[in-house]
Amino acid sequence: MSAMQGVTKRKVNVPGNKERSAFMFMRMTGLMLLFLAVGHMVLQHIINDVHELDMAFVIEQWSSWTQRIIDLLLLVFAITHGMNGLRNVLGDYIHNPSTMKTVTIGLAAFTGLTVIVAGLAIITF
Repeated sequence: MSAMQGVTKRKVNVPGNKERSAFMFMRMTGLMLLFLAVGHMVLQHIINDVHELDMAFVIEQWSSWTQRIIDLLLLVFAITHGMNGLRNVLGDYIHNPSTMKTVTIGLAAFTGLTVIVAGLAIITF
């Protein structure tokens, strides 16, 4: 008699929801941030001398659209990852659903405003 005989096999469908999506989002942005943040640190603090970081250096860096896009991605991933993490931590302490909804809306508004203002600075510089 085989060890697998008599074992019922079935596929379990796990429904998607907001928290599952947020969980996956954190994993994906964390992975992207690993490469973007480490690359940024290497470029700004190892390859280039820290004492040479001035407005002329930024102008030279942002003369390339590739560098602007990389910095924009770093901005978007970092602020959304951080705010989603803050929302998770606050969710552990805020037990009133209406208060948590208000906090979530406030964090989303702050995140959106920050991405828009900082993104415009990067794009129009």
